[in-house]
Amino acid sequence: MRLLLSRRLWHGILVILLALVVFGTWRGPLVTIGRPQTVVTANAKIGVHTRLTDEVEEWKIKRTLEMVREMGAPWIVEYFPWAYAEPERGRFEWTHADLVVNHARAQGLTVIARLGYMPAWARPQGTGFLYLDEAHYADFARFAAAFVEHFRGRVAYVIIWNEPNLRHEWGDRDVDPAGYTELLRQSFASIKTAAPEVQVLAGALAPTLAPEGSPDGMDDLVFLRRMYEAGAGAAFDVLAAHAYGWSFPADDPPDPAVVNFRRVELQRAIMVEFGDAGKPVMITEGGWNDHPRWSKAVRPAQRIAYTVQAYDLALCDWPWCPAVVLWAFRFPRPTRTYQDYFTFVADDFYPKPLYLEVQRYARGGQ
Repeated sequence: MRLLLSRRLWHGILVILLALVVFGTWRGPLVTIGRPQTVVTANAKIGVHTRLTDEVEEWKIKRTLEMVREMGAPWIVEYFPWAYAEPERGRFEWTHADLVVNHARAQGLTVIARLGYMPAWARPQGTGFLYLDEAHYADFARFAAAFVEHFRGRVAYVIIWNEPNLRHEWGDRDVDPAGYTELLRQSFASIKTAAPEVQVLAGALAPTLAPEGSPDGMDDLVFLRRMYEAGAGAAFDVLAAHAYGWSFPADDPPDPAVVNFRRVELQRAIMVEFGDAGKPVMITEGGWNDHPRWSKAVRPAQRIAYTVQAYDLALCDWPWCPAVVLWAFRFPRPTRTYQDYFTFVADDFYPKPLYLEVQRYARGGQ
């Protein structure tokens, strides 16, 4: 009789669960924010780009951020597309962004918000999501102000746009340092009016050796210099830098003719030249790739060594760099490209050897 009741009970539970699925009311496992956590780490500059923009399941958002904390990384960069936040002019939707930020804060993480990606209403018909013309700079600045106002006290760092020195990232238009500087100036003014304490990050330039007049983009050092010549120094608090090592070790010396991790020191030199030595530089994207056939990749063991070396370099030798946020912690689903070989964790949350070695380093290992 007891066995029969047990079977009937389980049968009833299964019927209820099936009904929830069929009628669309099942939302997966119950997820709570939980009590506040603290990141324990030997290097407070460790960071990762989490890329939760398109992660729809809350438990996966929470688990991703738990694993970031457990690895020993206090910093994350997360992408908050304008098109998602303001799909119609004046109507804001913060639900997903709130989930990410609230879970990140509960794990003791500091969020650096990357803003970009145009809504359809704010760009000419037939253009792509990265097309931002001067007619809509004020709209973007208004969105940036709305973002920092909504997340005041939760997000204290925002990046204005991404890699504007590349034609593709500038909406398939000719890159324009003065135009980007104007976008930065308007955004800076709006953000400081809404939340003066928020730190505005500028640049986020792609490290590239594009020659003068290239249709694909502009050398990041040239672009940064022209930003300063256009008056950008008065319109940001922190320089966001991208630092990819490609096939070179993290300590490979900086050289204007080479893209390597320490190229960021050359950007820093331009800041000093223009009287901006007092501003920090945050690496908001970068790292190494261990794809077996990609020409810019390294071997998996090299990737581990160079990544730990990069975090340690910032800790020991770069007092002006408070965070090294590398690309990318995890993608919600495999890209089936070389991009998958940038990640620290597989899409099923299986930790790669890189994750485990960074975790060991963050716990005080050699």
